[in-house]
Amino acid sequence: MVVGVVSYGLGNVQSVVAALQRIGVQPEVLHSGDELIAAAPDRIIMPGVGAVGAALHQLKATGLKSALNHLVIEERRPFLGICVGMQVLACTCEEFGSHEGLGWIEGSVGRLESQDRRLRLPHIGWNNIVVRKKGSPVADLDGTDFYFLHSYALRCPAECVAATADYGGSFVAAVSQGHIHGVQFHPEKSDVAGGRLLKQFLSLPC
Repeated sequence: MVVGVVSYGLGNVQSVVAALQRIGVQPEVLHSGDELIAAAPDRIIMPGVGAVGAALHQLKATGLKSALNHLVIEERRPFLGICVGMQVLACTCEEFGSHEGLGWIEGSVGRLESQDRRLRLPHIGWNNIVVRKKGSPVADLDGTDFYFLHSYALRCPAECVAATADYGGSFVAAVSQGHIHGVQFHPEKSDVAGGRLLKQFLSLPC
């Protein structure tokens, strides 16, 4: 199986590569649309850190946006987005302006809203998830702690929500729609739990 890690200049790529290597997987790091099409990976993982608008700009500038649309939407290659790599899946993203997302998941990205004023943003640290959907990479990880670092969150229809977490209110921690998956937390920084998540993504049927 060829596992491709998408690198567009803003992702936590080396940490994701190291996490995959710890579970016995040697991925290919792909920096452009041409490289992604040529590799035609069986599984695609897209990390992300920083602002979603900058991520979307880089995906377009490197040709990765059109290559991802071809492989994930047309050829239905299984995909996992991490943090900002999940947020770009939305239709619209509101962070430092309004941005058009990839539109693979119906929904929008907005600032994380907490009902507890004592809680500050960004939301940093370990938090447990509540699994809401079977057949996703998080299906067997109910109650497991993962590492989060974010100020924005994806809002989407309930049928797309694979898991939620709580930070002064419930927010989407993972999404799953067919072969398209995303997690708001960082499996590459979540030790053993992160390895389990990555293994489960790689073992899902096409």
